[in-house]
Amino acid sequence: MIDLVYSDDVTRARADGAPIVALESTIITHGMPYPQNVEVAAQVEADIRAENAVPATIAVLDGRLHIGLNPDQLQNLGQAKGVAKLSRADLAACLATGGTGATTVAATMIAAHLAGIEVFATGGIGGVHKGAETTFDISADLQELAQTPVTVVAAGAKAILDVPKTLEVLETLGVPVIAFGQDSFPAFWSARSPHPAPLRMDDPADIARAHRTRRALGLPGGQLIGNPVPVSDQIAAEELTPIIARAQADADSHGITGKAVTPYLLQRIFELTEGRSLVANIALVRNNARLAARIAQALSENKT
Repeated sequence: MIDLVYSDDVTRARADGAPIVALESTIITHGMPYPQNVEVAAQVEADIRAENAVPATIAVLDGRLHIGLNPDQLQNLGQAKGVAKLSRADLAACLATGGTGATTVAATMIAAHLAGIEVFATGGIGGVHKGAETTFDISADLQELAQTPVTVVAAGAKAILDVPKTLEVLETLGVPVIAFGQDSFPAFWSARSPHPAPLRMDDPADIARAHRTRRALGLPGGQLIGNPVPVSDQIAAEELTPIIARAQADADSHGITGKAVTPYLLQRIFELTEGRSLVANIALVRNNARLAARIAQALSENKT
């Protein structure tokens, strides 16, 4: 039995039946430098509270799985060095060896489900990497969405990925992909993409009902909600596409492969956009947190 450590806020929310939104911790440890990482994490939590829900940032600290972090823990995690990046494959090992790790989408979904939290807000999910037909580089996030019953709010898949193949895999795995308020699947830093979304919903209450209905049908897995970045903060797809292509070409020319590809590309795109990609990233995470809180609120009002 895993001993979950709940923050005081999450403990009260569970006792009161209040809506809770899970948050990953890799944005703190691997997403941006200190102190900006802690400032953004605190702002995202504040956005959730402003929508009358309770945030639960998830991380492994000294071998214990924390569901919700207090401000001191956020600060310490934001300054920690050598923090492991945890997915499904390494979550148990980190807990068993007393390690400290930040949870990715997959690991956060697992922890949220253990804690009875039904909604999770992130930036963008992982997916099928370009060239996966030879590398087989496919994120564990997709399988997690197929088996763990958590509704995940994201601004689509990360734009550096092969989005059409990611959507195909999600369809094969039976994961509902729902665009919020538009017909196209959002493209992370860009509000729209050329790819039509399989489903569209315009009301958080409908998303909550779809979540409940899947459980009633006995269907495994969660839902992916594609929430577009606010247009005022986006980088339009026509501007971004050649920038991503240039960053990918630079990675290829430097022989960047494997797990090093994603951080290299994100840093290179940050440089090529003169920091605008980070501004958009912060805006989309906050926007996703607000929508997730509204979905959690609707779920709390419809327990059956």
